Amino acid sequence: MWLEGELTKVALFVMTLPYSDAIYIQAFPRECTEVFLEGHKRAFQFFGGVPARISYDNSKIAVAQITGNRERKVTHEFQRLQSHYLFEEHFCLVRRPNEKGHVERLLDFARKNYLVPVPRIDSLEALNRELESHCQSDLGRQLRGKPSPKSVLLAEERQRFFRPLPVQTFEAHRIDHGNATSLSLVRFQTNDYSVPTEYAHRKITIVATVNEVRLICNDQLVARHPRYWGRAKPVFDPVHYLALLERKPGGFDHAKPLENWDLPVSFGILRRRLEAELGGHGTREFIKVLRLLERHSLPALKQAVHNGLEIDATSADAIRVILEYQQEEPVALFSLDGRPHLKLVRVAQTDVAVYQTLLGKGATV
Repeated sequence: MWLEGELTKVALFVMTLPYSDAIYIQAFPRECTEVFLEGHKRAFQFFGGVPARISYDNSKIAVAQITGNRERKVTHEFQRLQSHYLFEEHFCLVRRPNEKGHVERLLDFARKNYLVPVPRIDSLEALNRELESHCQSDLGRQLRGKPSPKSVLLAEERQRFFRPLPVQTFEAHRIDHGNATSLSLVRFQTNDYSVPTEYAHRKITIVATVNEVRLICNDQLVARHPRYWGRAKPVFDPVHYLALLERKPGGFDHAKPLENWDLPVSFGILRRRLEAELGGHGTREFIKVLRLLERHSLPALKQAVHNGLEIDATSADAIRVILEYQQEEPVALFSLDGRPHLKLVRVAQTDVAVYQTLLGKGATV
């Protein structure tokens, strides 16, 4: 399909139900563990429950080893999925495509009706919303030889053969391990993701989902990035390198992690004003302002910088005070509504004149 003007190959996750002939289809960048888990999660949500038994081919994502005719040693992640949703697995025989005829037939229908001509899309999220809409509309179709539309048959199938969805949400992720390099980068599937410079040379746990990559050190979340599905690309968060640049401000304009960092116009005005006022120390002071992004959001800091420029309070400490003031919640007035017993309490008014006696002759403290 055409993704942002480029012909792109994607993997399709398909789940079908034999009784109702309902189908659910989603597109993902490639076939991998987290995609396999995410596809199940979305399908169960779409169908409104979990089938009691699901048939699979012999994908390596689910099967670690074939141990017999129908016996399989499943992977750890498949076991985690199965333990959460409590369905029974059934694996097809090797090289027996006739056992998957139902899903192949419905997949062929979906390709011809939903993916022809080749879609031109801006994102896979948009395509998946469209595919789910097609699957929802297809539930209103009644097949020849069937007594009712698919939606009615699905309701019967759900009542007879489905388990309810678990209360606890399943997270479709995979876990990997790596080490942060001297450049504070952690490699995951050919791509490098940044962590704060203080975590360089540390062991990092990688938690990857379809949409993001989380980096954890000593059970503490230290970074999160949008998932990049291409190859051999460094994914930087400029904020991770500000602590180092504060010590070496001369590299601020040439640091690769800060390339194409789209900051608001007011930040550029602030930097020029600081450099005019502080000379060679202006860049370091500006970096101190940017380091407030380690604890606050960019929109909040943008507003604080704007307010600071208006009142000529441009130092990092002044911007910090403004930022903290913006985030303070006003004190709510205490209401006596619903507290009738408190209305009976009377507090005598203080006579401040008695304090004057403390200033009189002979007063002691």
